[in-house]
Amino acid sequence: MNKPETSDEQVNSIIDLALAEDTSHGDITSEIVIPSDLTGKASILAKEEGVLAGGDVVRLVFLRVKPKLEVEVLIPDGKRVKTGDVVATITGSVASILRAERVVLNFLSHLSGVASETARYVSQIQGCTAVITDTRKTSPGLRFLEKYAVRIGGGQNHRLHLGDGILIKDNHITALRELGMSLKDIVTRAKQNAPKNVKIEIEVNTVPEALEAAKARADIIMLDNMSPDDMKRVVERVPEQVKLEASGGIGLDNVRTVAGTGVHFISVGAITHSAKALDFNLELEPPK
Repeated sequence: MNKPETSDEQVNSIIDLALAEDTSHGDITSEIVIPSDLTGKASILAKEEGVLAGGDVVRLVFLRVKPKLEVEVLIPDGKRVKTGDVVATITGSVASILRAERVVLNFLSHLSGVASETARYVSQIQGCTAVITDTRKTSPGLRFLEKYAVRIGGGQNHRLHLGDGILIKDNHITALRELGMSLKDIVTRAKQNAPKNVKIEIEVNTVPEALEAAKARADIIMLDNMSPDDMKRVVERVPEQVKLEASGGIGLDNVRTVAGTGVHFISVGAITHSAKALDFNLELEPPK
């Protein structure tokens, strides 16, 4: 389920939007009190333990504000940081460093929070064959970066967007039932009309529905809000080539139980929509 890496164009457009939000009217404080020719050095420090994600975004934000800034990222994405670790140093115009500060820290804190939360889920199912995947429950405008952070945390990506795969969900099924279609009819229709090599995934809520979807030759069956016992029944009764995804009601307290049922994927919206930001701060070095 992993997808292509985020493109530079996508990242730059997200950065430009964030900078416009914060600096389109200037930085009146720095412009008034900081001499334009004042230079200095700043460090970004971790204030708690977690998995770092967003180091390259840090560099790009600073260079977007002032191309002449010297930015050195000292810890690569995917590495664990602890309180006091220096993540990056920035040398050059003090006013430019301060102009970029909040946008940089917002990106770094949020993406590292997503990576850290993903890593917690991945750690909980260590030794199991299932993999943790994300969902489309992402912050508007930040999906590409959040899904990058999921990969950094050891998870995999589900669909990037609605054109990135066929997933027949409950509301699709409700609409088509109005036409008298069964699950088998719906899967058959999807297979007939799908582009070549595109897999068909369908959401089900019960064991009989899962078996019907498997009989219709769905490629992936999403077991939505199903109990672990029912998941086991499905795993035992569907052909091995059918991939099974567990979704809904999954947290750190039960993810290992879910993984133990034998499902292939466990999709968790919480790793993006509810991840707690990891805390960082930026400190200017005092004058010598």
